[in-house]
This record gives sequence, C-alpha cells and structure tokens, in this order.
Amino acid sequence: MSLTIKSETKITSIEEVTNTRHGSPYDRGSADSWYGRRPHPHWFPKGTYMCKRIREEDMSEQEIAEYHFGYMNSEFGGKDWG
Repeated sequence: MSLTIKSETKITSIEEVTNTRHGSPYDRGSADSWYGRRPHPHWFPKGTYMCKRIREEDMSEQEIAEYHFGYMNSEFGGKDWG
C-alpha cells in the first residue's frame, strides 16, 4: 500500500504529539492502522463515537500530522481476526 501524507507538518517523535487521548487524531490513526484500515484522517474531540466525527477537511495541519504519525507508528494489521 502506498501512503501519501498531505500534511505540511511533519512529526518525528511522540513528544511532538499534542493529544494522545482516546479519540484523538493520534489514537484514531493508530487504531486505523491496527485494524488494517486505509488511512482517512479524522478524530472525535470527546472520545471515540462520543460526539460528532471531525473529518480531514475540518482538521488542522497539526491534527492531520498527528493522525498520520499514529498511523505510521502502529503495527499495521496487527489485529488477529482468527
């Protein structure tokens, strides 16, 4: 799979991630990767499925970069479905 990161903001370490809470861009990126889903930046400000989903077009460059950092630094397809 080829991944194109659209964000101009580049994150190189977890210390640069501003929000790691459940539902954060970083959390959703790592979850999408873990479950083997294609990357589609999004997040939930009040926790996953606890409020309206924020889509990529409504996210800041930092939030998109945090999503991609979570996605790229997770075990892709790590979920054992068996």
